[in-house]
Amino acid sequence: MENAAKDLSVLVIIPTYNEAENLEKIITRVHAANADVHVLVADDNSPDGTGKLADALAEKDERVKVLHRAGKEGLGKAYLAGFAWGIEHEYDVICEMDADGSHRPEDFPALLAALVEQDADLVLGSRYVSGGKTVGWPKHRELLSKSGNTWVRLVTGMKLADATGGYRLFRREPLVKIDLDTVASAGYTFQVDLAWRAVRAGLKVVEVPITFVERELGASKMSTAIVAEALWRTTVWGTSYRLGRLIGKK
Repeated sequence: MENAAKDLSVLVIIPTYNEAENLEKIITRVHAANADVHVLVADDNSPDGTGKLADALAEKDERVKVLHRAGKEGLGKAYLAGFAWGIEHEYDVICEMDADGSHRPEDFPALLAALVEQDADLVLGSRYVSGGKTVGWPKHRELLSKSGNTWVRLVTGMKLADATGGYRLFRREPLVKIDLDTVASAGYTFQVDLAWRAVRAGLKVVEVPITFVERELGASKMSTAIVAEALWRTTVWGTSYRLGRLIGKK
């Protein structure tokens, strides 16, 4: 199985906005965990020079690629642009990873191994399956996250323990099947949207425990308002879907 993983071309997408303090560190850790993967920095025209730093790193290392975007449009838009780039360049596996170190690159080999060994279409790095955990979060934030995932399960019917997490690996071909052109969600909502699309498309989704670590440098983009909006949108989706099924729509 190790050889099978070695044969896969892997792209790690790292969206950035003002992550100059973290960028080189996270890329170094990614390559320490798996020297063969390529990293795509999708930068939203960061005022702090993150994009220029990414260019400098790419000049020194052919495994580093840079996608410059016009401005800040949110996490979902950055990932969609990264997916399109990865699909166009025919990578076998495309990974979502935050720039701030909260998604530990050291957990990456376990995610990739699960993709290969369990023949999964999507692997979710999960904080809430056995062996998963969060480090550095206040209790109220952990409660908010767990409650949000419980609500997502209730309104959508998904059985996933951590549908809101953003550390995940997709195989390219199944990723194409979930109709990325129609994804309009962003941020926290985006992660739920893609997970639910995968489940409804009948893709094989596997959860692997990870340790989620709160960022040490830079400012978090997450807020209670963002989570509240995501849960409201998920409620609308789930209710519409269930009503549609009740009245006989596909």
